Amino acid sequence: MCRSGLLETVAANRCLLLTLVVALALRLVLAVVIQHRVDQPPARLCLIAGDAEGYWELAQHIVAMEDFAIYQPPRYVLRVPGFPLVLALSQAVFGNNVFAARCLLAVIGAAACGLTYWLGRELVDETTGLIAAGYTAVSPTMALFSVLMLSETLFAFTLLLSLIAIACLVRRKDADSRLFWRSLVAGGSVGLATLVRPTWLYVGVLIAVAAIFLCRGALRFKFLSIAGVLVGLGLSMAPWALRNGLVTGHLVFTTLWAGPSLYDGLNPQATGDSDMRFVETDRLFDHLSEFEVDREYSRRAWNFVAEFPQRALWLAWKKQQRYWSLVPNADQFRDIWLQVVVFLAVLPLMVFAIYGGWLSRRDPATLVMTTGALLLFAALHLLFVGSLRYRLPAEYPLAVLAAVGVRSLFLRFWRTA
Repeated sequence: MCRSGLLETVAANRCLLLTLVVALALRLVLAVVIQHRVDQPPARLCLIAGDAEGYWELAQHIVAMEDFAIYQPPRYVLRVPGFPLVLALSQAVFGNNVFAARCLLAVIGAAACGLTYWLGRELVDETTGLIAAGYTAVSPTMALFSVLMLSETLFAFTLLLSLIAIACLVRRKDADSRLFWRSLVAGGSVGLATLVRPTWLYVGVLIAVAAIFLCRGALRFKFLSIAGVLVGLGLSMAPWALRNGLVTGHLVFTTLWAGPSLYDGLNPQATGDSDMRFVETDRLFDHLSEFEVDREYSRRAWNFVAEFPQRALWLAWKKQQRYWSLVPNADQFRDIWLQVVVFLAVLPLMVFAIYGGWLSRRDPATLVMTTGALLLFAALHLLFVGSLRYRLPAEYPLAVLAAVGVRSLFLRFWRTA
């Protein structure tokens, strides 16, 4: 390597290190602030109530080597195990110290910024990766959600891992032996992300297949790659699916919570926001199995669509409004100054991503890997309840596309200056 190239590499490494230090410092500060806030009466585990308590309880059961189940009657396949396992790691080392768990999640959030750099470097170049990582490091929503007891940031981390594996597969067309292992890793990483968020089973596979078919390569390469991805996915998901078969009598690859979640978004009282109180009111779990409850709520949701199609379309519109909102839509984040800060952070991301998408129009594989998650999640949330929260993990790869736009504008102004 020539001297100038070496200096550029050293400078890039220093920029990346500084970016990760800033990302971690910001998240640790927020961990302190959030912990202080939730400790105030009435004390609670998370700013956003609901899911966090369930994740924490499941982690406690893992540490105590008890059944992976919560509530009465027990629900054994309510959640995938990825996020509870991370919380269990914190509990095993630090006990029931919630602040320690927040710090661990802060580290994962900072690491996700590093993975954004890696994805940008793999898809475009090192400068693009640094710009994308810089945005994710200081994004207020990404930093805040990193220290909440919710799975969004861990999912973003695993989502990025799977996209990087897919990018390495389609960008580096090696001999058959290496192709097989790369495709297995890509499929396994999709499975890993699915064990954090079940929707990635469908979204991740669609992105992988689309990226493989859109890249330049022989048909043999494409079919072998897809076969390897599916094998890797199956191997990574098999232990969880088999465990679910043992406890439910049915082969369940993700969870038995899709039915209630679907009914949450499609029922006569639905508003587009989540309100799961019907589960306690209906009390179906008192006399039906988890599998039967899942199927029953799915049936009710689709019956609602068939009976009230106009209402279902209106709900789809409301869910998209919430999903694409540029300001927080949770009641806990209605502070005007917080909304202004988030708006000023998210708007440039979207604008530059649109411009970067136009510049990348001749590279469809890159477009799929940077926008696929965002758009496919939006499609899913035509049915399920919508929120900015569900868009957040997809903003990490989107930052790579936005970085393409930022870099292009900077170079244009630099040349004309």
